[in-house]
Amino acid sequence: MAKYERTVNGNFSAIVNTLHNAVMNGSVSASLEDESDLSNGPFRCLVRVYERYSWFGGNRVSMTIVVAGTEGKFRITVITAGGSEGIFFKLNRVGEKSFLNTVIDAIEQL
Repeated sequence: MAKYERTVNGNFSAIVNTLHNAVMNGSVSASLEDESDLSNGPFRCLVRVYERYSWFGGNRVSMTIVVAGTEGKFRITVITAGGSEGIFFKLNRVGEKSFLNTVIDAIEQL
């Protein structure tokens, strides 16, 4: 599992679109598996789960993105999982880290 978190300022929809485009443009096998969008007054929270094929590991890797906050200040959490070759221990995290890297640059530019 690999994780990245950051607090950013900006428009909720613009942030979500930027992250989505980074994921989808970062891999030809990337797909949006499901999402949940909720709000309560000015508070917004979006959870999206993406998946892609990891050529290095020969398997699929998932990435969950959470964007939550209010009034132009949002916390972004990105967690990747899967892609390991081990049965009891993780022997290969290259696919997880590589998938995570597809959004880190986009987040840091927000």
